[in-house]
Amino acid sequence: MGFTDVVVQSDCERLLKDIQMRRKTEHRITLRKLVMFFALLTLFGIIYFGYFCSDNRCSFSYNPKPAIYSEWTVMNLLSTNITDFKSAKDTGTGVSYNDMQSENQLRFDMNAHDVMVFLHIQKTGGTSFGRHLVQDLDLQRPCTCQRKRKLCYCFRPSRNENWLFSRYSTGWKCGLHADFTELTGCVDSELDKNEGKSIKRRYFYLTLLRDPVSRYLSEYKHVQRGATWRMSRHWCGGHPASLEELPKCYNGTFWTDVTLNSFADCPYNLAANRQTRMLADLSLIGCYNSSYMNQEERNRVMLASAKRNLLSIAFFGLTEYQKLNQYIFEETFNLRFAVTFTQHNTTLSAVYKSLLNAEELEKVKKINALDIELYNFAKHYLFRRFEKLRAKNPNFKERWAHLGQLPSQTAFDWEKEVETEAADNEVNYT
Repeated sequence: MGFTDVVVQSDCERLLKDIQMRRKTEHRITLRKLVMFFALLTLFGIIYFGYFCSDNRCSFSYNPKPAIYSEWTVMNLLSTNITDFKSAKDTGTGVSYNDMQSENQLRFDMNAHDVMVFLHIQKTGGTSFGRHLVQDLDLQRPCTCQRKRKLCYCFRPSRNENWLFSRYSTGWKCGLHADFTELTGCVDSELDKNEGKSIKRRYFYLTLLRDPVSRYLSEYKHVQRGATWRMSRHWCGGHPASLEELPKCYNGTFWTDVTLNSFADCPYNLAANRQTRMLADLSLIGCYNSSYMNQEERNRVMLASAKRNLLSIAFFGLTEYQKLNQYIFEETFNLRFAVTFTQHNTTLSAVYKSLLNAEELEKVKKINALDIELYNFAKHYLFRRFEKLRAKNPNFKERWAHLGQLPSQTAFDWEKEVETEAADNEVNYT
C-alpha cells in the first residue's frame, strides 16, 4: 500500500467518523426535540384538563373523588416519629401547641387577630367546656351572653371582633358539630362574612376527647332520648355527604326505640370511631365514599391523620382529667378560669356500662378500636405535656392548690347542662 492509499484511507476513516458523529448529534437533537415536544404536550394536557375542561366533558364517567394521595404522603402521615416537636405549619391546623411553647411570637394574642376554634365532638364534655370558655374566663372584656339565644358576644378588648369560634359564641356556623375537615375549610370565610371584611388571622384549635367506650354508650343513650344531630352537614370535597354515601340507620324522624345491638350493627352509624373521624382530614380517604379505598387502608390513614392533627392543634384535653385540662389550658394560653373544673366520674354511661355483659362490652370495644388507640395516644401526650409544664413552674404546688380561685366566681350547674344538651343540639344550629 502506497503513501497515497494510506492518506486516502485515513481521510475516509475521518470522514466516516465525522458522519457518525454528525448522525449521533442529529439523533440527540431530534431526541431532545421529541422529549421537549411530548413534555410540552403533557403540560398542555394537564393545564387543559385541570383548569379549562369540565369534569363532565373530559371524562366518560364523572367521578368527584379527590386525587389519590401518593404512597409517600400516606407514609409521611403514618410515620412513627410523631413527637411534640411536630409543627402544624403544613397541616392546616393553625398554630400548634409546640409553636406556642417554643416561640413567644406565636402566643395567643387577644388584641391581635388570633382566634380560638373549638372542635366540639359529641358527648365528650364539650358543652361544659364551651360554656366555661364564654362564662368563666377572667378577661379584660368578658363575653356578653344572651340567655334566650344561647349565644354570647366574645369580642376583643379594643374592637368588636370575635376571638372565639364556638357553639356559644358564633353558633354552628360551619354546621352542627362540624369536624376538622369542615372547620378548616369554613371558619375563615364565615368570620369574614360575620365581620364584613377579610382579615389575615391565626387560628388556635381546641378539642376534647373522652374514653371511647363511655363516649359511645353516652351517645347511644342520647339517641335513645331523641337526639339525631340531623342538621349535621358532613361537608367534604366541596359537597355534603349524599344519602348513597351515608344512608340513615333508621326510618322516621328519631331512633328512640333502638337497642344497643341495632345501634352497633348499622355500618353507617357515625357514632363508631367518631373521635377519630372528626379529627382526621377526610379528603385523604375520599370523604364519605367508602369505595375509594379498602376498609383496612381507610382506617389506617384516618387514624394516622387524626393522630397527626391532634398533636398539631393548640390544645386538647381528656374528659376524665378535668383539672389537668384546666391547668394545661391556662398555662398554654396565659388565661385563667374563675372556677375550678369539676370531675364527674359517675355518669349515665358509667352506670349503663356496668350493666353490659362481656359480649356486649367486647362488641363496643371492637367497633371503636380506632378511637381506643387514639385515646391512649392522646393520654400519653396529655400527661407528657402536663409534666413538662409542671417542671417549668417553680410555684406549681401553690398554683395547683388554688386552681380556679379568682376574685370573681361564676356558678355553673354541670348536671343541668347534661339534661338540656339534647334540646340544644337539635335547635341551636344557626
